[in-house]
Amino acid sequence: QVQLVESGGGLVQPGGSLRLSCAAFGRTFSNHTMGWFRRPPGKEREFVAGINRNAYITYYAPSVEGRFTISRDNAENMVYLQMNSLKPEDTGVYYCFPALGPLPALDHASWGQGTQVTVSS
Repeated sequence: QVQLVESGGGLVQPGGSLRLSCAAFGRTFSNHTMGWFRRPPGKEREFVAGINRNAYITYYAPSVEGRFTISRDNAENMVYLQMNSLKPEDTGVYYCFPALGPLPALDHASWGQGTQVTVSS
């Protein structure tokens, strides 16, 4: 299984930007489509963005399309999420995880601690 460590969250004002990073540990990282998911306060975890194993295909939740960009560096076992034009509704704990389309591939990893993103004035 792949192990994951997220970082880069913080407090930002509406309209601001953050870049999240995810370090993956495991020899099979480059074989997986990877995704970012988030858990808003009091809500279920939801899909945010995904990227296939060779980075040729990216896909996004409608709520973040045009504002967020997912990328990966297989040589460094890293996944990134550039978040621009942040809104209060983007607040939540963000996780990276192997993905099957918009769903987490639960057999391939264990959830990390996530990184908290708070968008507030």
